[in-house]
Amino acid sequence: MFIQEKMKEREKILIQTSWISVIGNAILSSAKIFVGIFAGSLAVLGDGIDSATDVVISLVTLFTAKIISHPPSLKYAYGYEKADSVATKILSFIILFAGFQMLISTGKSILYGHERELPGTFAIFVTVFSIVGKLLLAYYQFRQGKKANSAMLIANAKNMRNDVLISSGVLLGLLFTFVLEMPILDSITGLLISIYIIKSAIDIFMETNVVLMDGVKDPLVYEKIFEAVEKIPGSHNPHRIRVRQIGTLYMIELDIEVDGKLPLREAHEISHKVEESIKEILGNIYDIVIHIEPIGERHSKEEFGISKDSFLKLNT
Repeated sequence: MFIQEKMKEREKILIQTSWISVIGNAILSSAKIFVGIFAGSLAVLGDGIDSATDVVISLVTLFTAKIISHPPSLKYAYGYEKADSVATKILSFIILFAGFQMLISTGKSILYGHERELPGTFAIFVTVFSIVGKLLLAYYQFRQGKKANSAMLIANAKNMRNDVLISSGVLLGLLFTFVLEMPILDSITGLLISIYIIKSAIDIFMETNVVLMDGVKDPLVYEKIFEAVEKIPGSHNPHRIRVRQIGTLYMIELDIEVDGKLPLREAHEISHKVEESIKEILGNIYDIVIHIEPIGERHSKEEFGISKDSFLKLNT
């Protein structure tokens, strides 16, 4: 019941944050596209088109929030929480595309000496407005992403932070063009920003690999499991521990050893206490599966999972 309530609260945060992002980016994008066309500024127009992609990204997160809320099915018995990670992968490709598009545009400008059309003063005002608006949206998205422990929202926040850099580059370009009369610096600034955006997209792409490959971001979670098992009298030698993440929650499987002469009920009670101990230490638990073995008895070679010995060996 607690897990269901937590998932519903997370879904609510995702939907609310996505709608605010859609509305905010739609306003900023419309303003920049209108001013870019009206003032004849390709820089501001391009910035507006980039912001329009954020509307698409926010719609993706909104759609994903709806998918995550679906209950487990015969096809997806573990539920749909990993849709968050899949959507984050999609967002990384959108950000990567925007970065390469900007890289090509600024590269051509530097190589072929193409100069941007000079915008009017109104273009500077709308760019400043965009920077402030994007900063607020990025901060909100990041805070909500941390609250919901959503890689998708955090990735979107990073994308909006990149948009702040893009708008700042446009603003610096305008200042360099009109005040310092050095338009080439506008293109160089854009080139550096595009490289930063590409790097950010690659980082976001790599971050989701761990979850999608059934790993954990913090390997020290195994150390906490050893600690939890050792707190329970009668439970010995936790081994073949496998942990993976389903959304924000841990799915844990492990073997423990107990006295082989104990009645089944007592052995089961020990495993139940181990389960509660792990939940108390880790908190974010989807499910725990414990296999009980008599002390000293092994049935097969352990090819998968982590034991205390292997953990110490891999962690040094």
